[in-house]
Parts: sequence; structure tokens; C-alpha cells
Amino acid sequence: MAVKKILRIGHPLLLGQSAPVTAFDAAALDTLVDDLLDTMKSRGGVGISAPQIGVSRRVIVFGAANSQRYPDMRPMPITVLINPEIEQTDNEIESDWEGCLSIPGMRGLVPRYRYIRYHGFDRRGKEIKQEAEGFHARVIQHELDHLDGILYPQRIENMCMFGFEQELNEYWR
Repeated sequence: MAVKKILRIGHPLLLGQSAPVTAFDAAALDTLVDDLLDTMKSRGGVGISAPQIGVSRRVIVFGAANSQRYPDMRPMPITVLINPEIEQTDNEIESDWEGCLSIPGMRGLVPRYRYIRYHGFDRRGKEIKQEAEGFHARVIQHELDHLDGILYPQRIENMCMFGFEQELNEYWR
């Protein structure tokens, strides 16, 4: 379909609550999903949400076979998740470095649940129920935050662990 402009931190649409999708047979939903997939792939991302391309709907896509941005990640299947919800499956929290297509060139050390269960719907309205752990779980939590107007710097506990990738790689990682 099309590679869309990604909204960056500071844009008010990134701070709002996204509306649920109610019509799964709509051509507009197919276009949105295709645009998200094209945009994510073109930027080398492993996840993206509808608000990041200016659409305030509860739609995320994630997945990649490999990633230059995250070379140690295990492959994740490309997944479309509409109206997603998550629940933690235990209390284990893991801190790791995150980046975001809406905050280019920066990273931060963010705590997230290591294990989650998620559910939602695919682009045709078929229910999806899965569990995820580690990086896979992190990506889903990150993208779900976008649907609730939360950007990863809001989750950082120690702002000394937030900065430009180049400096963090040189001095901290």
C-alpha cells in the first residue's frame, strides 16, 4: 500500500487514547494494516501502532525474521493485532533497552513484564490468543502503550539510562 510518515514525540496524537476498531470488514482497516506493515518494514522496525502513522485506532503490527536494530532478537511472526489486551502471567520484571520509530536515534532502559498473555483479533476479526516472553513480550507491551498514549520514556525509572544511541553504545552498553 504505502509507507506513511511516522509521527514523532511531541505530536499530540501520540498522547491520546485510541478508539477500538468496530468494523472488521472495512476496506479502510485493510488499508491501515497494509500501511502499518509497509511503514514498519521500510524503517526496519519490529513493531508499530496506528497512532504512530496518525490513525487513532487500536491496531498494532509486530514481528520480524531478523533486525539490524535488534540483532540478538529471536524471529517473531508478523502479527496483526486489533483491539489488543494483555495480562501478565507472573510478576517477573526485566529491564532492557528500547527504541521507538517515533523517537529516532534514542534508547532507554525500560522495565517490562517478562511473560504476558495477549489477545485481540486479526484483520478479519478472528480471535488471537497467545503467550509471549522476553523481547516478544516487550514489543507487544511497547506497542500497546502507544494505543494508550504512553511513550517508552514515561516508563524509564532512571533517566540517566536514556539518551542517543551513539552515546549509549559508546559509554553504557
